[in-house]
Amino acid sequence: MHHSKAPFFALLFIAALSACASSYTNIPVQETYNGYDELLAEQLGADEYGMRLYVFVVLSTGPAIITDENHRKEIFAGHFSNMGRLATEGKLVLAGPFIEGGKKRGLYIFNQATIEEAEALVSTDPAVVAGIFTAEYTKFYGSAALVELNKIHKKIQKTKIG
Repeated sequence: MHHSKAPFFALLFIAALSACASSYTNIPVQETYNGYDELLAEQLGADEYGMRLYVFVVLSTGPAIITDENHRKEIFAGHFSNMGRLATEGKLVLAGPFIEGGKKRGLYIFNQATIEEAEALVSTDPAVVAGIFTAEYTKFYGSAALVELNKIHKKIQKTKIG
């Protein structure tokens, strides 16, 4: 009479599987990741995931066409100066132009939780006020470490922009 070995191997597999599963129950659960700094997380406004709210702004080509080169230079000097001021105040954590972005020209990420607060800051940008750019606002959930970006950037920036 021919007996199948399948039931034996099935039992062996189940026994091995349960032995593996029980070994995982003995692994301690880490409450926090290695290197977690509670004080820093609190200072940066981080939630339990190290994240926080920002406002992401996309600057697009606006309706204004300014042909006077001196006037345009003056507006952009104010644009760069304004970004520098907002960054120094800790309100602007990231800004930059898009490369080959078409009508989308650049972005701002503001250290603000509401779109209204970001709108108030963008209204101080001479290029937006002049109509060279328009702004589109979106709430953004990202790493709270972004607020430290400007401190790091100052250490690696050799030449002033604008």
